Amino acid sequence: MIYPDRAAAGRALGESLLHLRASDPLVLGLPRGGVPVAAALRETIGGDLDILLVRKLGVPWQPELAMGAIGEGGLRVLNEDVMRHTAVTPEQLAETEELERAELERRQRILRAHAPPISPKDRTVVIADDGMATGATVAVACRILRIHEPRRITVAVPVSSAEALHRIEELADEIVCPLVPRVLGGVGGAYDDFHQLSDDEVIELISAATRDG
Repeated sequence: MIYPDRAAAGRALGESLLHLRASDPLVLGLPRGGVPVAAALRETIGGDLDILLVRKLGVPWQPELAMGAIGEGGLRVLNEDVMRHTAVTPEQLAETEELERAELERRQRILRAHAPPISPKDRTVVIADDGMATGATVAVACRILRIHEPRRITVAVPVSSAEALHRIEELADEIVCPLVPRVLGGVGGAYDDFHQLSDDEVIELISAATRDG
């Protein structure tokens, strides 16, 4: 299965999530690639569209391994097991967090000027991304989102590795993923059009959803 683009993938996901329509869901796209997926998904199942700004705190010498994550509003979660096993020092944690906080605040300045946050509290929330290779980013997104006390978390991705699905199965209430190849060479391989999105494209998608009400 090859998706023409992220919007087509989002529409395909929406057909699998029609059972959420009555819950007035909040669909959260992970910038940047997850936003067109989320926008098309939301067109199918209704509800509200927003972005979920999170940054993974990777172990300095193994960046893909998350020792924690940060989100908007100063939120932070730490993976104590990873920190203990890797012996990350408080100084290394602080340095990593400072760098990731700067990028989070940069994205927040640009994107939140056009998309004030919508509270996930007591909402049925769908986290959408364009795919999962390791699942690390979606995993930390789930952890950050739980702090906001949503009623339910659904993770919706068009393509994923089996490893990534296993990583998040205990963090989400529901996972929808139509394509799980035996070997995932890369998320982009599931798309004809997998161009790098700009901030302007993300802003336009969010603004369009706001205009639609």
